[in-house]
Amino acid sequence: MELIEKYFPDLDREQRKQFAMLGELYAGWNDKINVISRKDIDHLYEHHVLHSLALAKYGPFQKDMTVVDVGTGGGFPGIPLAIMYPDVEFTLLDSIRKKIHVVNEVATSLNLKNVMGIQARVEEHQGSYDLILTRALSSLTKMVEWTDHLTENKRWISLKGGDRKDIRKELSPQFKVTFTAISDYFEEEYFQEKWIVDVQG
Repeated sequence: MELIEKYFPDLDREQRKQFAMLGELYAGWNDKINVISRKDIDHLYEHHVLHSLALAKYGPFQKDMTVVDVGTGGGFPGIPLAIMYPDVEFTLLDSIRKKIHVVNEVATSLNLKNVMGIQARVEEHQGSYDLILTRALSSLTKMVEWTDHLTENKRWISLKGGDRKDIRKELSPQFKVTFTAISDYFEEEYFQEKWIVDVQG
């Protein structure tokens, strides 16, 4: 929790309480349903919560936006961002029922009114969103292919790791792709070679 306060000192009381609850909530659910790898649960705040909040530093969100987090897993980046932006509507999508069960239970425990977890394959999901988010979901090509029907303004933001040149090769040149190094925001070694990839088509 100290990590979150280090980089986001202006959180209000409710947000601090919600972020503080995440550790215990995810530890409890992980004992029942393995939604986060066993070795990673001890690094929840750095590897999952803070990583998700790189998008808050990047700042693409506006009031009343509709956002879909595709392949959300246990709720990342959607849950931390929903805490940060209570006036943005987040749909968290995953094909695995048990993961969406955890997402909805965590959202209820945190009293997050702006989160809806839906169990569905992304190709079959229907909706229209201002922004599509993904975290380590396949290639950029697949991301665009699977989700193109969900966006009219053709904007995707993905959290990805690895070589920037290799990532750029995943998409044809017709797309505008902007890279932002997460290490520009956070000094921890974990964030080296990790990127916010902003795709517009």
